[in-house]
Amino acid sequence: MHHNPVLIENLSHTYADGTSSLNDINLSIKANERVALIGANGSGKSTLQLHLNGIFLPQTGKIKIGQWLVNSQNLALIRNFVGLVFQNPDDQLFMPTVWEDVAFGPMNGGVKGKELELRVLEAMETVNLNPQVYGHRNPDNLSGGEKKRVAIAGVLAMQPQVLVLDEPSAQLDPRSRRQLINLLQTLPLTQLIATHDLDLAWDLCDRTIILSQGKIVYDGDTDKVMSDADFLAKHALEPPLSYSRPYCNLGDFPQLTQGW
Repeated sequence: MHHNPVLIENLSHTYADGTSSLNDINLSIKANERVALIGANGSGKSTLQLHLNGIFLPQTGKIKIGQWLVNSQNLALIRNFVGLVFQNPDDQLFMPTVWEDVAFGPMNGGVKGKELELRVLEAMETVNLNPQVYGHRNPDNLSGGEKKRVAIAGVLAMQPQVLVLDEPSAQLDPRSRRQLINLLQTLPLTQLIATHDLDLAWDLCDRTIILSQGKIVYDGDTDKVMSDADFLAKHALEPPLSYSRPYCNLGDFPQLTQGW
């Protein structure tokens, strides 16, 4: 495990139509940190995340993932090191069965036989999907929460060291959302979580990065920024709902804290 598996220096990005999406981004993320990435729509969150496994390559500046620079020569290494979970699992699931979807990444990376079977079993069990129950099922027939679990399992089967999640709680009901939070808390991986769900960010992440118009306007303690309503409002954000409801204790609702 690298001490700073993500290092970004002076990264800028401009789309083909001339729209500037990232402007001089500098940050590093330590091993096993869980970092929230928040900002209004169009702030640059998704663009930044797509740079971390080489879907976008740096136009200006550089990105180092583990020991490798993000460039066209290192894409295979980068994409084994960084697992990207899309906002909508339907953009990620395409095989006829759950088992085949989870196996797809490692199988195409050359993993075969018993090792492949073990990877799929471990990944499914990590997200609490019983292989005997779910392995043969068509992902199209699963609930939103189940699809999200399959998408995460498919990424975990690649054994990444960095997990990048785009709006992981989107389309989830309250129970599935809480179960997702519990899962992410247990994963011994570096995590960068882009989200509009500030309650999730507050629950999961000690560190928060705020993007506004392609620039980092805050990088620091989550508790501190979540209590600053004026600063959040300046960047089209609102404090977490739970911040104004400190009396609500999730321990009072054990049915919401059970694992998937």
